Amino acid sequence: MTRSALRFLRRGAIVEISSLEPTLTVLDYLRLDEKSRGTKEGCNEGDCGACTVVLGSIRNGKIAYEPVNACILFLGQIDGKELVTVEDLAEGGKLHPIQQALVSEHASQCGFCTPGFVMSLFALYHGNRKSDRQQVVDQIAGNLCRCTGYRPIVDAALKACNGSPADRWTRNARETAERLGALDDGSDLFIGSEQRFFAAPASGEALSALTLKHPDAIFVAGSTDAGLWVTKQLRTLPKIIHLGRVRELRSIAETNATLSLGAAVTYSEAQPFLARLDPDLGEMLRRLGSKQVRASGTIAGNIANGSPIGDTPPALLALGARLELRHNGTSREIALEDFHVDYGKQDRAAGEVVWRVDIPKLRKNEHFRCFKISKRFDQDISAVMGAFKLTIEGAHVAAARIAFGGMAATPKRARQAEGRLIGARLDRPESWQPALDALGADYQPISDMRASAAYRGETARALLLKALHEIAGGSSQATRIVGMRGEAA
Repeated sequence: MTRSALRFLRRGAIVEISSLEPTLTVLDYLRLDEKSRGTKEGCNEGDCGACTVVLGSIRNGKIAYEPVNACILFLGQIDGKELVTVEDLAEGGKLHPIQQALVSEHASQCGFCTPGFVMSLFALYHGNRKSDRQQVVDQIAGNLCRCTGYRPIVDAALKACNGSPADRWTRNARETAERLGALDDGSDLFIGSEQRFFAAPASGEALSALTLKHPDAIFVAGSTDAGLWVTKQLRTLPKIIHLGRVRELRSIAETNATLSLGAAVTYSEAQPFLARLDPDLGEMLRRLGSKQVRASGTIAGNIANGSPIGDTPPALLALGARLELRHNGTSREIALEDFHVDYGKQDRAAGEVVWRVDIPKLRKNEHFRCFKISKRFDQDISAVMGAFKLTIEGAHVAAARIAFGGMAATPKRARQAEGRLIGARLDRPESWQPALDALGADYQPISDMRASAAYRGETARALLLKALHEIAGGSSQATRIVGMRGEAA
């Protein structure tokens, strides 16, 4: 069954829209169509958080509220969800507890950023746990205040986000869950014409039929990249296929040896599983984008867009991840290292979907480290991303997988350094030198606004040396400022 109207829950009522531009953003819908202008346009690229709204969806039988960037989220992506904006929070002339806390703590100055902070903290308020300072800081890492008013904002959040939400969303939770459940009818969504449409198939079979018919369509999972094609590059994307409603692509599966993530699994959904695989992966994801980005973006999307500076591909390369790709009813598997062919080019045919990412779990004698180097700690593009997996037998390196982002036209393994490292002894640092020297042959980085070629080369050597020291002596505490292994990040 195919339906031709987008449906979502808004202020307790179901909104149906049967005509829209494929790339209409949630922000433009709110400000231009609904005339709800409390949600602000700032950077228009998902960095400043002024446009933050909250989406409610059913997860594990309960409603989960997550902040998202309305400026780069296509309206069709909110099908079946509840949309909450800053105008909705006050009730009967009384401010919401988050709003009142911000007023009481004098946490608003010019006020432009305030609606975005309110909505990010509204999501935290509904996290059903008492928040500490680190959780608050992580929550608002994607919201910028140019007036430098962060201290009172954090104080307000600590005051209000006490683990006991009491507002009409909690009172109406059962009714809202029933309405959202009714919206999840399992039908495929197709709005538009054969030449210009937004489609959101609900099954793999429907997705396969659609991609076969429209191999030129753009796949969108979270739109954290494709959204910028529209807002910054002003590109016209006439055919959009959203993957987020395909049931099979939402799956997370584990065996004793492998973690498998469907292509529509978001960063936030994958984060606890990856953090259990290794704490460095959890820390890396904590710094990837913001809460808003992680609620929308996907691991598979970070791979499929082929960026040479994506954060997850180097880590997954080092771990030996593999991809399943599907098209026209057939599937194939490929090693991640073979997927990125050249800058902007992947081993993927038109209409072929990255279906699943399979990540091998670490064995007892395997040790993993990954490090992100960027100018800002939070929500910044990597200058260099390094990831290392070493197999240790006794005091010897029996096998090595080393991968870097930001060092070449694609995320790339350091095969010469890997070869030179095999046989090196962890208790003899002088035996590491050939591998360190070989990095110069593995990579010829470029200079750009994020870092010079020389800086990248020296940093890559330093990160490999850092990983070796940590694995050799368990000296994480001596080499880290935050995110120490074995401790809460």
